[in-house]
Amino acid sequence: MNEKPMLVLGTMSGTSADGIDVALARISGAPPNLNAKLLGHTSVKFPPVLRKEILRVAEQHPITAGTLSQLNFRLGELFADAALAACRKFRIAPKKIALIGSHGQTIFHQGKPINYLGHTTTSTLQIGESAIIAARTGVTTVGDFRPADIALGGQGAPLVPYVDYLLYRHPKLGRVSLNLGGIANLTVLPRAAKPHQVFAFDTGPANMLIDALVSHFTHGRLRFDENARLASQGRSVPALLDDLLRDPYLKLAPPKSTGRECYGHAYLKKLLALGRRYRAKPNDLIRAATIFTALSVVDALNRFVAPKTKIHQFIVSGGGAHNPLILAQLSAALPGIEVLPSSRLGIPESAKEAFAFALLAYETFHQRPANLPSATGARGPAILGKISYAPPR
Repeated sequence: MNEKPMLVLGTMSGTSADGIDVALARISGAPPNLNAKLLGHTSVKFPPVLRKEILRVAEQHPITAGTLSQLNFRLGELFADAALAACRKFRIAPKKIALIGSHGQTIFHQGKPINYLGHTTTSTLQIGESAIIAARTGVTTVGDFRPADIALGGQGAPLVPYVDYLLYRHPKLGRVSLNLGGIANLTVLPRAAKPHQVFAFDTGPANMLIDALVSHFTHGRLRFDENARLASQGRSVPALLDDLLRDPYLKLAPPKSTGRECYGHAYLKKLLALGRRYRAKPNDLIRAATIFTALSVVDALNRFVAPKTKIHQFIVSGGGAHNPLILAQLSAALPGIEVLPSSRLGIPESAKEAFAFALLAYETFHQRPANLPSATGARGPAILGKISYAPPR
């Protein structure tokens, strides 16, 4: 007997901490016959003072337990507000929403074990209290998706490859799903792939470095380089770009993941120092960071993907999919591979990850695993997330 389709909201705030993306999906069935349709998407910006605090904490500046607790609950309120605002925009009563999947806001991610108090430890922390979301919206909420994978020896990231597999696997075409958020990550889907043949990893920085440079040079007046306007006014500095491409992270074999811990404020200071060394002007440096994003993806493809499988299409999502210079660089460096935005396949670029966490929550609700061990390095399948039930009606 077929179950009735569920309306599910997915919410996501990425490493750039710009705000909250919300997607509404109608989902039914079960893999391999899971049916998911995106019904709408929207986004809500964080108040500037809150975004500043998120970035401060994510850069590992000192914080008290009390402040962290307050921030966790305050973000829960904002995620709830975003979900309710989305319901109003989509003209749907919250009581008709069966489930919310909330990624939360990552403030720390250590995917590889490091020594801590004499023991090797891996950890991740996403905040935005899901119990608050469930209470404010009246909708059962799944949150905290990453720890279950880490508990099985995985890196807790990337998790979206499971959804990429459901959406984009193709019987005749090898595909790469590339998400350009704060960090760039890709999912490799060989032709007619089985789940264990899918692999994925973070290739390096994407919008994180570009946005940081733009904010620095405009003294916070601008937060990103719209349509690559500033980068397009800069000149190329080949020696500077060569220096960036010697980044040791690029040579690490997957599975691997990264974040603000590697490409945050300390890396920005390094980048500014390189700019001074090579006498690069502000727009030159923004251009270098933009091209570095594209070429680090190309490097990952040539180093880790091309030797294993033939790729016919690059499907690009995330904020970076709207950067014409990144897309032009990818197209120029990948002859014979079609580079296309995810909207061409029915998922708008800015909706992809929120939509993904709606699907992941749906799988958790049905007690089905939704990590891909071949992508995260986990010992086996994991049912992701923790469920906060809505208050009784």
